[in-house]
Amino acid sequence: MAIVIHSSAIVDHGAELGDGTRVWHFAHVCAGARIGSDCSLGQNVFVGNDVVLGTGVKVQNNVSIYDAVTLEDDVFCGPSMVFTNVYNPRAAVTRKHEYRRTLVRRGATIGANATIVCGVTVGEYAFVAAGAVVNRDVPAFALVAGVPARQIGWISRFGERLDLPLPGGTHTAEARCPHTGDLYLLHEGVCRLERAAVQP
Repeated sequence: MAIVIHSSAIVDHGAELGDGTRVWHFAHVCAGARIGSDCSLGQNVFVGNDVVLGTGVKVQNNVSIYDAVTLEDDVFCGPSMVFTNVYNPRAAVTRKHEYRRTLVRRGATIGANATIVCGVTVGEYAFVAAGAVVNRDVPAFALVAGVPARQIGWISRFGERLDLPLPGGTHTAEARCPHTGDLYLLHEGVCRLERAAVQP
């Protein structure tokens, strides 16, 4: 499948783009970026040199992905969300050697206008609500919201709320995704997909 690059976009020589990836209006991809197949970079997206995007990543308009950020497969970045890479920036102090790496695991969603403070990991299939400010790691399948972000629930791979208690204690609980029927297990504060529903 062909790579599509809009005539107004800039893709620097040396950047790696996978098959089927689309780069839209006024986007800029730097030379060292590595972008997988079937990705979409919306209008006015910036991708830095030390950035890795997996397969099927969707980056909506006005998102800048700065150095030291890795997005695994099927990550969704909502419009105008923000990544940082320096924890305590000053215009007069050079801190490029102090970048903190940020990792967004497979299938996670970051909502519109959310901010991901550098140095955190967003777990697989986690969901960061619109406008949230994430300044600590987010567990897999967690739903977080607010400033600073706090966990308010659990969410399935399909993006549906799961009827599971918030972390705390050592109890074990199970819940099914209301859409797919996938079974999830919560044990000692860790949620995992226990069993996928049988496909028709």
